[in-house]
Amino acid sequence: MKDTTFFKNKKILIVGLAKSGFAGAKLLHSFGAQLTVNDKSPREGNVEAEKLEKLGIKVVCGDHPLSLLDGQLDFIVKNPGIPYQNPLIEEAVKRNIPVYTEVEIAGMISDASIIAITGSNGKTTTTTLIGDMLKNSEKTPIVAGNIGTVFSEVAAESTENDILVAELSSFQLMGTERFKPQIAVFLNLFEAHLDYHGSLDEYGKAKAKITENQDSSDYMIYNADDERVTRLMKDSKAQHIPFSVSKKIESGVYVEEGVLYFQERKVIMLSEIVLPGNHNLSNIMAAVAASLLAGATLKQIHQVLTTFPGVKHRLQYVGEFNGRRFYNDSKATNILATNAALSAFEQPVILLAGGLDRGNSFDDLLPSLKNVKAIVTFGQTADKLAETAKQAGIETIKRADNVEDAVPLAYSLSAEEDVILLSPACASWDQYKTFEQRGDMFINSVHKLK
Repeated sequence: MKDTTFFKNKKILIVGLAKSGFAGAKLLHSFGAQLTVNDKSPREGNVEAEKLEKLGIKVVCGDHPLSLLDGQLDFIVKNPGIPYQNPLIEEAVKRNIPVYTEVEIAGMISDASIIAITGSNGKTTTTTLIGDMLKNSEKTPIVAGNIGTVFSEVAAESTENDILVAELSSFQLMGTERFKPQIAVFLNLFEAHLDYHGSLDEYGKAKAKITENQDSSDYMIYNADDERVTRLMKDSKAQHIPFSVSKKIESGVYVEEGVLYFQERKVIMLSEIVLPGNHNLSNIMAAVAASLLAGATLKQIHQVLTTFPGVKHRLQYVGEFNGRRFYNDSKATNILATNAALSAFEQPVILLAGGLDRGNSFDDLLPSLKNVKAIVTFGQTADKLAETAKQAGIETIKRADNVEDAVPLAYSLSAEEDVILLSPACASWDQYKTFEQRGDMFINSVHKLK
């Protein structure tokens, strides 16, 4: 680990005691920092607060009092989910107190090189692909960040023989100042999290911080089919590695005559890739570029792309039964995600959709329903989706009580070579605790069919 004496005796306030706050507090305490930890949750029953207090760390619970800013704070480390409109954070910014996320700490202490991945959609798939592609390489890949494992915790344990593959959100990147990945990936930019960032421009600027400190020794891999991303990457000082599903770019990743190339080097035939959809092809291109630049072998990349079923609940290939292929896309909690899933298939689709009613219509789904031969709806939005299906000219519209009942019903409506797709276009909370639980129910029901 790099020299951590920088943190010794620094006065640091950690705001937010979720997983990253707890891990960050233990880490900075071990470096000799003078810590105060602040969490809005009540002290009673707060197990993490109790554990930190046993280490001798001061913990303030129940509110975010401005008095925590009094004295000579060196900086704040805030949980990414806490908005900058929070009164405590707003006041800290007014007082010129630096506000970081634990990503900044990770970059400062890591001995390993870093691949950082951001974008509105596809981060988890791309991060997982890169981690898998780098297996059996010279350096050991460690997947971290927004995908599950706290980035700074992993960074502290990494060595020069490792390579950190980190999925990073705009919330995390916004709280960085010196963070400098050796390889950065920017997948796409759609309207999202505008309640947090205020505008699409500010959201884009937060994402673009991934390349802010890169130089000519680093690589910036970006989506040349996304005009917003291309514009934001124009001033990056890193070596530009664009990828495109629609045009030949010899300096990056492209497709020609059914073959995927990296800088004119043949990687794989598209027909060999098992993960469906143009959006996934973009993710694959980004992963191929990052992995090859980081030392992956073509053999390992080929192995991954011919077997990778997709990240669980994200257009995940569940299996085939009597000529029907089943896909679990329970993570599709909005229309945009379901549109992307439907665009992945050219063959007839039996769509399973429905869930929590957020008051929106499903008109934006209409253009994507052209290959849907039948739909099975469920949940609060069942009737709304049925009405949309009628408008799209779908003749076979059925309703089920839940996902478990929807699977055998969908199978009864299908024929050989059809796709049976769970892509709800809605949140799960009307019937299921999480989209993961909903997806698991789908998988279990498919296995029961078999």
